Amino acid sequence: MRRRTLLTAAPLAAAGVTGLAACGGGSGSGGSNESPDSLTYWASNQGTSLEHDKEVLTPVLERFEEETGISVSLEVIGWNDLQTRIQTAITSGQGPDVVNIGNTWGVSLQSTGGLLDLGDEEFEALGGRDKYVEAALATGGAPDTDPTSVPLYGLAYGMFYNVRMFEEAGLEPPTTWEEMVEAAKELTDPDNGVYGMSLAAGSYTENNHFAFINAVQNGAALNTPDGEPSFTEDGVVDGILRYLDLMQKHKVVNPSNAQFDNGTMSVTSFANEESALIINQNNAHSTIESNGMTPDQFAAVPFPAPEGAASDCASHLAGINLAIMKDTQNRDGALEFMKFMTSPETQKELGKPFAALPVLKDGEPTFTEDTEQAELFMEIYAERAEPLPLVPWEDQFETSVGQAMNDMFATIATGGTVTRDDVMTAMQTAQDSIRA
Repeated sequence: MRRRTLLTAAPLAAAGVTGLAACGGGSGSGGSNESPDSLTYWASNQGTSLEHDKEVLTPVLERFEEETGISVSLEVIGWNDLQTRIQTAITSGQGPDVVNIGNTWGVSLQSTGGLLDLGDEEFEALGGRDKYVEAALATGGAPDTDPTSVPLYGLAYGMFYNVRMFEEAGLEPPTTWEEMVEAAKELTDPDNGVYGMSLAAGSYTENNHFAFINAVQNGAALNTPDGEPSFTEDGVVDGILRYLDLMQKHKVVNPSNAQFDNGTMSVTSFANEESALIINQNNAHSTIESNGMTPDQFAAVPFPAPEGAASDCASHLAGINLAIMKDTQNRDGALEFMKFMTSPETQKELGKPFAALPVLKDGEPTFTEDTEQAELFMEIYAERAEPLPLVPWEDQFETSVGQAMNDMFATIATGGTVTRDDVMTAMQTAQDSIRA
């Protein structure tokens, strides 16, 4: 088992977050439900549609009401709108009692003061800190602070491969970056519309994730010990260029992937056998199968690091956290709901329809019936995943670095060349935008 090293953050008192204002709060804000017998809950879209999520969550919330006498008013919000809705609720004090957040937003939202601090008293009500996967809980706040959210649904990246293509080519699943590239080259056949890999190369979200993972594999951090951005480190720049070179130098990625602005598009390419490999989160299982592949036609291994890499990091620590708004008038009920949603029973019930990994140390994965694959992703999540920078400007990192990579992939796709100097310049620009 390798040692996990968490990234550090600057003191929150000195931090500011673009687009997020401090919360006024207090019982006079009129924000959250004042009845001790009811709560309002904003859930993120985890399933195939907003309606699907309502169908999944409704019986779960009814069970909570039966057990506690507290009714829950549910609204499921799409990811394109959720962060803005939360920001508005924090600024105005008009919001829910409990809300799902992307776990990469944890420190950014904590720094606004709009979420309830979870100290020793609150964790006692939740059943203790020790029940959560340690690194997942770390996403809830800056180091050495009380978190303001707890993990709810876990996700981790893996590398999915087409079993038939690999067997027919006499290839073993790759365990290093170099083996992955060689296998992808072997399986690339542009004349027949087949490439070794498919990437969501037009998605700023996916791109910033792999900027981070490749940097960590190189032993680099995206922030200094005092919380300043450090995007121009050699390990960061070299990791990004290594990723870009899958399309540029090795030509194992179809240039059209520069238009893939979400992970589902690369999954569809894989399921249609237009590519032999994809890097995607564990919830890709259901999407791959819904596109016509059977479970025996694909498998997954950890996303590999280069030979001699400084770290075997295979994923960022992905997932959804659950937070209580500071303005809630039903603190005790909200804590009871948070405890219920992170109980072993509820985690098991929601794991399959939402294709989520359990966030509890003793949690049982239910997102797939393939025991080997379930264990693989749990091992990645618990031992080989690192949280994105635990700093208030993390959301700015996602957009600035992710969009810069979108632009560089677009340059490559249209016949241009991206040099190491180009990557360095782009990272300097992204870094300066955060310091401004």
